[in-house]
Amino acid sequence: MVSNSHMSTASTPPSAPAAVHLEDRLTELEIKASYADDLLDTLNAVVARQQEQIDLLLREVSLLRRQGADGGSPGFRNPRDELPPHY
Repeated sequence: MVSNSHMSTASTPPSAPAAVHLEDRLTELEIKASYADDLLDTLNAVVARQQEQIDLLLREVSLLRRQGADGGSPGFRNPRDELPPHY
């Protein structure tokens, strides 16, 4: 047989201190959710910016590969070879 004492406590309204405690917990959870939303927005912006940088770098690498395949430069060039003779 099921005891009614356990069920009766669940249906009684919370006392004032318990209601205040629940309200405080709810407020804390709302604050945490707000911070989590802000962090998510910040991380989304960072990821979007990084993806733009990756796309730009991929285009540059592709362009450099095409220049190399077209005979744009015959292998490795030392920047010192391009200095004027008076240096």
